[in-house]
Amino acid sequence: MPANPINSTLRKVIQMCHEMLEIADHGDKYREDKGCGIVYGLLRDNAYKIRQLAEKEIKAHQKKFKKNTV
Repeated sequence: MPANPINSTLRKVIQMCHEMLEIADHGDKYREDKGCGIVYGLLRDNAYKIRQLAEKEIKAHQKKFKKNTV
């Protein structure tokens, strides 16, 4: 499978992570107890981790594509 469709899907994952961060920020702003804070904290932490992994994969695909075209 070429890198383009894969990277397109990974970009969607990154967009979802941005949405997860927005939800966490909004939820934290209006939360009423510590339990909700834990949920939003987990959402935020995982959004950062997933986004970082997806960005790393895109870079790896780009590097691999450059290597194969030279």
